[in-house]
Amino acid sequence: MSGSPGVSAGSRVEPVRTCIGSRRRVSRSALLRIVVIDGRVVADPKAVMPGRGAWLTPTVEAYETALARRAFRRAFRLDREPDTSALLEYLRARADSDPAAGPNAEAGEQSLTRQEQAERLMDN
Repeated sequence: MSGSPGVSAGSRVEPVRTCIGSRRRVSRSALLRIVVIDGRVVADPKAVMPGRGAWLTPTVEAYETALARRAFRRAFRLDREPDTSALLEYLRARADSDPAAGPNAEAGEQSLTRQEQAERLMDN
């Protein structure tokens, strides 16, 4: 069989995206898509909003890193820094409501088996 090592026939390879904060490449499901609407950066958790999108690890730490790197302006090709307050509120609310969304949430996502990931998606 030809193909990538470690990928069995019939399995799907999940898309990989780069976090604008940490610059790490991670599976798409572990990141949050963000878009700019009327000069404000907003979360797009279902990844369906129109327009240019960027990907961010859904933690306040990744947000702060992206802010310090001025990554929002670059990712969205803007002339000035966008308003990111709505995104910060979303991330804080997510962290408060989901204890698994803490600083080690990304590592926890990677350790789940494909079956566990499918079960989590079906529960939502």
